[in-house]
Amino acid sequence: MKQYVLTPAAGKRLIGKALVDHHAVTSALNSGTLVIVAGTTNGYAAEEILAYIGQGEGFSRKKFFRGVTLPPHRPTTDTGRLSDESEFPGDVVITNGTWQKGKTIFDVVEDLKKGDVILKGANALDLACQRAALLIGHPQAGTIGVALQAVLGRRVQLILPVGLEKRIDGDLDQIAQQMNAPSTSGPRFWPVPGEVFTELDAIALLTGAKAELIASGGVCGAEGSVWLAVSGTEDQLKDVDELIKPIIPEPPFEL
Repeated sequence: MKQYVLTPAAGKRLIGKALVDHHAVTSALNSGTLVIVAGTTNGYAAEEILAYIGQGEGFSRKKFFRGVTLPPHRPTTDTGRLSDESEFPGDVVITNGTWQKGKTIFDVVEDLKKGDVILKGANALDLACQRAALLIGHPQAGTIGVALQAVLGRRVQLILPVGLEKRIDGDLDQIAQQMNAPSTSGPRFWPVPGEVFTELDAIALLTGAKAELIASGGVCGAEGSVWLAVSGTEDQLKDVDELIKPIIPEPPFEL
């Protein structure tokens, strides 16, 4: 067994690298549509996937999100959106291996079908039950409200890339009932059906080793970091070393 410490940024990079090898993603890239909904974790996924298909030029993770949580000194609206969204680039839509620049999920949702895939980030993670939930600031439930039309209506696969720093303790449905009550202010809360994909899943997919969360926290830039204990064969642990060591220095996310 070996232990590793990953910052949130390194975790996002790891998740992005693994999604390139996810069977549903590769299938959609070959003969279907992959929609990467804008979000900070999904920005790393988009970067890795576009590089994999040789179309990374012109993509930037900066501004590739609709809502974020920032320190008090950074200006956002009361729903977590930036006060200036003029540089928002849209989502990443890839159809039959070709990036449809400028398209968003709103442009293509009605055409999505079984075999297509939507990647959508999350804000809360129930690791034990492999469930995730989103904070909702939009009065029409935003991109997830649109995405679920295809997921529930036409069996489009929903994958939820989410870092371990977003894990919470509590029943997601009970939290939703409280957060969505008419007497409550602030964002709403929506547990959604989909495949949760964390750093633990990334390590298992890329190396076959088993990773467990054993501790968390840090200071001086390591806030939100997670300690992982990874077990496996000698060859698997070698692969884990080769995978993780290059991403450990991943710089913090910047707007």
